[in-house]
Amino acid sequence: MKKKNLLLVLLLLVGLIGNQALISASTTLKVGASPTPHAAILEEIKPLLAKEGIDLKIIEFQDYVQPNLALAEGELDANFFQHIPYLEQFSKDHRLSLTYIAKVHIEPMGIYSKKIKSLAEIQKKAVVAVPNDPTNCGRALLLLERAKLIELRKGAGLSATELDIVKNPKSLQVKPLEAAQLPRILADVDLAVINTNYALPAKLVPTKDALFIEGSESPYANVLAVKEQDKNNPALQKLAKALNSDLIREYLQKNYQGDIVPAF
Repeated sequence: MKKKNLLLVLLLLVGLIGNQALISASTTLKVGASPTPHAAILEEIKPLLAKEGIDLKIIEFQDYVQPNLALAEGELDANFFQHIPYLEQFSKDHRLSLTYIAKVHIEPMGIYSKKIKSLAEIQKKAVVAVPNDPTNCGRALLLLERAKLIELRKGAGLSATELDIVKNPKSLQVKPLEAAQLPRILADVDLAVINTNYALPAKLVPTKDALFIEGSESPYANVLAVKEQDKNNPALQKLAKALNSDLIREYLQKNYQGDIVPAF
């Protein structure tokens, strides 16, 4: 009888140790994201990561500044809201050691209007709103240049500002504003150059509503950003793999139908 009791106790201890091992094996990842489409994409892979022992916590941000600062300060394990040029410029400007471990999707930037139906209708001195953060401002101006509305100083590139406009046939009034505000003030300006993650919540469909849009060759892939020291972290690598899975490829193709395209 004593041997049986001892065996029972041992079995119970083994069970408890096993449960503790399972609990300790579980990892929580805090990831900052813009609501649309980034947080929605992350929601899709929650069950996939749960099978890998990863509890994904999604923390939504409404701006382009706090997610990188929170990541650098250790409040987040990763973030998913920005394209590569913005990440690189922000890291340089703020002296942050951030990098990316997965390219996920491209959100084509578009030129929108509530007042005209084609760029041919633009009047002299029309007001054009663009994002005011350095990277997206340059990106917007390059798009306006590709639309043949302005011409920029040679070599201005991604860092272009309205001061780099050397030809402006219609004397367009370019006004940099906070990116998140652009859909809300669209009716008050003649044109606005809007990022897709702000266009979609405003019920703007890039492939239908934009008067001019970036092509699929755009280099502005949205990425999973991490601290440089964490780029080989196993849990973060599993997160990166999930974001580059067939599940996400099919999700993007089904739900966004070309408005957002896979970058992997």
